[in-house]
Amino acid sequence: MTLQQLRYVICVANNKSMNKAAEELFITQPSLSSAIKELEEEIEIELFLRSNRGVIITPEGEEFLAYARQILEVYSLIEDKYIEKKGLKKKFSVSMQHYTFAVEAFMNVIKDYGMENYEFAVHETKTFEVIENVKKHKSEIGVLYLNDFNQKALKKVFRDNQLEFTELFDCGIYVYLAKSNPLAKKEIIDFEDLRDYPCLSFDQGDYNSFYFAEEVFSTYDYKKIIKANDRATNLNLMVGLNAYTLCSGIICEELNGDGYAAIPLNTNDTMTIGYINKKNMPLSRLGKKYVEELKKYKDRVLKG
Repeated sequence: MTLQQLRYVICVANNKSMNKAAEELFITQPSLSSAIKELEEEIEIELFLRSNRGVIITPEGEEFLAYARQILEVYSLIEDKYIEKKGLKKKFSVSMQHYTFAVEAFMNVIKDYGMENYEFAVHETKTFEVIENVKKHKSEIGVLYLNDFNQKALKKVFRDNQLEFTELFDCGIYVYLAKSNPLAKKEIIDFEDLRDYPCLSFDQGDYNSFYFAEEVFSTYDYKKIIKANDRATNLNLMVGLNAYTLCSGIICEELNGDGYAAIPLNTNDTMTIGYINKKNMPLSRLGKKYVEELKKYKDRVLKG
C-alpha cells in the first residue's frame, strides 16, 4: 500500500468516476483501474462497485476512505512542518451548524493567512453532515453544541466515529428575532410569550432525530413551527412573519445586520458550544488559529 494509491482512491471517491479521476490525476484510466485493483487485492476489500454510470463506494470503502484521508492529512502536516512546498495550496475546511459567529471566525482566519497559499472551504449545514464531514476528513473541525438533552446520544456518535468533542464555552438560551417583533422590547421572554409566534427550526433532512436538532427544546410542543434550510431564509421569516428561533445569544451585526436582537429566555437551561475533530489527530496551524478565534466569543457570552 502506498501514499499514491491512497491519493488515487480518494480522487476516485471524490469524482465518483474512474475516467474523471484519471483526467485529474493525469494518468490513463487503465493505469488507475489497475492501481485500485491491486490495492483491493492487497487489503482484500472491494472499495468501489463499477458500472457504466461510474463508481459507487462500498460500505467497506467508506470506512477505508476515512482512514486514508486521515493518513494523508497527517502526511500533509509533516510536509507543512518539515518540507517547504512551493506553489502548492494547502487546504483548510470547517463544517458547522448555523452559527454566524463560526462563519465570522472562519473569515478572520482567512484575513490573517490570505488566500494565496491556502484553499478554504466552509460548510454551514445539518448536524449529521457536520459529523460526517469531520469523520471523513472533508473538514478538519466541526462546530456544534451539546446540552443535557442531546449530549449522551451525540457523545456516543462521536465515540463510534473516533471523534472527540472539545468545549469552548457555555452560554444561556436566547430568543433571536427581528427588532420589529413586539417581543424585542422585553428584557426577558417566557415560553408563554412565544406561544403565538412561529418558531423557526433548521431542517435536518433524513436525520431528523430530536438529538440532531440545532435548537434546544426540540421536543417542546410548539403551537407554530416552520422548518427552513438556511440562515438567510430564517432571517427573512423573522422580519416577514415575526418568527423567532432559539440561539446562543452571540450576535454578529457585521454579517446579519443590526435589525435583529437576542433576548434572554426565562430558563435555567444552558448549551455548551464546542468543536469536534478526529481523535488523536493534531490540529493543523490553521485549525489551531480557528479555535483561537472561536474562543474569543466567550467574552461576548459573558457580556451578554
